[in-house]
Amino acid sequence: MHLTRLAFLLAAAVGLAQANHWVGTSPKNGKPLIDLLYASIDDLQSGMSEGTFSAVDLTKAYLARIAEVNPVLHAVIETNPDAVAIAASLDAERKNGTVRGPLHGIPIIVKDNIATLDKMNTTAGSFALLGSIPPRDSTTAAKLKKAGAIILAKANLSQWANYRSSNSTNGWTSRGGQTMGAYYPMQDPSGSSSGSGVCSSIGLAAAVIGTETSGSIIGPSQRNSLTGIKPTVGLTSRALVVPISQTQDTIGPMTRSMKDAAYVLSVIAGKDQYDNYTSAIPWDTIPDYAAACIASDGLKGAKIGIPRNAITASATNGPELVKFNQSIEILKSLGAVITESADFPNLAEYRASSNTTNVLYADFKYDVADYFKQMVVNPTNISSLAQLINFTETYPAEDYPDRNVDRWIGSMNLTWEIGSAEYWAAVQADRYLGEEATILGSLDNYGLDALIIPSSLSPGFAAIAGSSSCMLMDHVIY
Repeated sequence: MHLTRLAFLLAAAVGLAQANHWVGTSPKNGKPLIDLLYASIDDLQSGMSEGTFSAVDLTKAYLARIAEVNPVLHAVIETNPDAVAIAASLDAERKNGTVRGPLHGIPIIVKDNIATLDKMNTTAGSFALLGSIPPRDSTTAAKLKKAGAIILAKANLSQWANYRSSNSTNGWTSRGGQTMGAYYPMQDPSGSSSGSGVCSSIGLAAAVIGTETSGSIIGPSQRNSLTGIKPTVGLTSRALVVPISQTQDTIGPMTRSMKDAAYVLSVIAGKDQYDNYTSAIPWDTIPDYAAACIASDGLKGAKIGIPRNAITASATNGPELVKFNQSIEILKSLGAVITESADFPNLAEYRASSNTTNVLYADFKYDVADYFKQMVVNPTNISSLAQLINFTETYPAEDYPDRNVDRWIGSMNLTWEIGSAEYWAAVQADRYLGEEATILGSLDNYGLDALIIPSSLSPGFAAIAGSSSCMLMDHVIY
C-alpha cells in the first residue's frame, strides 16, 4: 500500500476532522460563520459557494489575524500587497461560473525560501537575497496560483532552512526575527519550517507550505500539532526553492487536517521540466489524495510495523512515547495488524555513518551558488558560497559571530565536489542506510505496508533515502 494513501486512510479512520466552531452569522445571507482556527478547506469552499463570504472577505480576515499576532509570534516575514486584488479576481471567476478546484480562492502561506515572482521577496530569511528577483515563479508557487490559491504571505523560518549556524535558534532569521510557538510563552517552534508551523497552527491561512531536508516539516508539525507531509524527494518540484541539498530537499503541506494536506499535495505534486528528480514519478496523472480520506475502513488488514530497536526512551520526551504507545491500540481497534519489534536490520551502521554530513556539504556549496546565479536581479552580486560567507560575516544585521557560519565553513572545507567518485559513493551509502539497512529492510523482512515511529526519532532515516513520511497522531508513518 502506498504510504501517502495509507496515511490518508488512517486520517479518515481515526476521524481527525474538527467539529465546526461557529462565531456568528454572515451579514450577506444569515448563515453561520466558522471560526478560521477550525475552518477546513471544504468549509471555506462551502462558504464561498453559498455566498456566506467571499475570497476577499477571507483574505482580509486572515490578514487581520496576521496583523494581530505577528508582533508577538513573528511567524510571517511579509504579506502579499496584491492579495486582496487577487482574491477579487478569483471571486469574479466564481461569479461567472468558473471554479478551478478545491483551492480556488483559498489563502495559503508559503515558506520564505519558495520563490514567487510578485511584490514579495524570497530570502530564506537573509539580507543576502533581499531584492533578488527570480526568472519566474517557483514551480510550487506556479501550481498553487494555477489552482486558484491566493499566496497570502511568506512564512518566517530558521534562516537558510537551518543550514548556516551550529549555535542559532529554531525560527530565527535576520529579516524576520525570532518566531515563537503559540502554545506557551517563548515556545520553541522547531525548525526549519518554524513560521510555517506556527502560521498553520493558529489559522493564519487555510494551509501552509513547508520544506524539509531532514525533519523540517515533521518537527514543526509535531511541535505545532499539525498534519505534515514530507513527500518522497521528486514528488514535488524544488525548482526555484532556495536549496540545501538536491538529494534530500522536498516540499510539502502543513495543515490542521489530513484532508486539507491531501488537497494541497494533489496540486503541488507532479513532473516538472525544471527538476529532473520529478521525472521518476511513475504516473502522468497525480492521484486524488483527498478521495482516500473518505474511507472509514481504510486500516482494515493494513500491516504496520514498529522498529522498536530505533525507539529509545532517552531520545523522546515522556509524553511523546506514552502517546505513541496509546496510538498503537487505536490502530489495532481500527483493524490494523501490528507487528511489534519490526526492527531495522542494520541500525548500528546507520548510526555510525557520517556520509550525510558530507553529501549535504557538497550539495549546498553547488546548489546555493546555482540558485544565486539564476536570479535575474541580484543586488548583492553573490554567486558563490565563499561570497555568501563574506557577506554574512560583514553585514551587521546577520548577527555574526553570535550566530556562526560553521555549516558553510564545513562545506567549503570539503575536499571533494558534487559529482565526484567520493560524492557518489557517499550518496549510495546513504541510500543503503535509509533503505535496506532501515526502512525498506524492515518493510521487506516483515511483509509490511508501513512503519510507525515517534516523530522526534523519525527524520534521518527517511531523509537520507529521499523517502516519504507523514506526521500524524503523535507519530510518523513511513
